[in-house]
This record gives sequence, structure tokens and C-alpha cells, in this order.
Amino acid sequence: MANACTCDVPTESTTTEPIVTDERMLNILLVEDDDVDVMNVRRAFDKNHITNPLTVVGDGLEALKMLRGDDMPKGRRIILLDLSLPRMNGIEFLRELRKDPALASTPVVVLTTSRDESDRIDAYQLNVAGYLLKPVTFTAFCDLMAALNKYWALVEMP
Repeated sequence: MANACTCDVPTESTTTEPIVTDERMLNILLVEDDDVDVMNVRRAFDKNHITNPLTVVGDGLEALKMLRGDDMPKGRRIILLDLSLPRMNGIEFLRELRKDPALASTPVVVLTTSRDESDRIDAYQLNVAGYLLKPVTFTAFCDLMAALNKYWALVEMP
């Protein structure tokens, strides 16, 4: 017999998506050099009605410049990071990010095709919030972005 849950759930609202208010808005930096992957992220955001501002850069050096500059708000930021990048790869970027006292606590979620165990270990040793493999199908990619959006809406940021 299954356990029953008797939680007090409001019945007036049929919305299952988290409500994102201005104080819950996240500024998302996507560090990705593949145009198809960038397009998939944008399409998945649109499909899931994710309205958080999305800034895209093509490598770790551009990401550091963006984070240290004035082009992106300083508060409530999260980074979606690919590992296979030109000039400065994702692991090198994470090392530099964690060395910078102003950026060290910035949450980073790795979004990659790398199944390499050493990449996963290195990423977690550099305090990533998660290591996600890019799904093969767009439907699965949309589901992943929806799950991340729900997480962002619930988590308390530093």
C-alpha cells in the first residue's frame, strides 16, 4: 500500500510553475561556444516561459570579463558552463573564478557533453552546484531547463 501525503495544498491556483518576482529574478550567464547549443537553451527558455535575463559568451575569458565588468548585474547571478571551450576551457575558467574573491561564491552549473570522470571530479572540487549532461533530444533538454528553473525559483542565493 502506498503512503498517502496529506499536505495542505491551495486549490485555487492551477499553476505548477514557480512565480518569479523581481527579487527572485536571476541573471544567467551561459558560457557556450556552440551556436546550436545556445539556440537550444534559448528555445528551451522560451518553451518553458523562463524570463530570467540570459547573457551568452563564447569562452571562459569572455565570461570573466563579463563578470568583472559592468555589462551584467552583480547580484543574483548563476553561470551555466560548458567545459569544451576555446581559449580557456570550463575547468580553467572555474579555477580563475574561484581565485577571485569577488566572484568565488558565484553558483555554477556545468552543462556539458563530457562524461569524463576527471572533468566531473575537477568540477565538483571547484564547488560547482551541479554537473549536468546535455540531453540528446530537445524534449529532454526542455525538461532539464524546466527542472533548473524550478530549482532557481526555490533556492536561496547568497
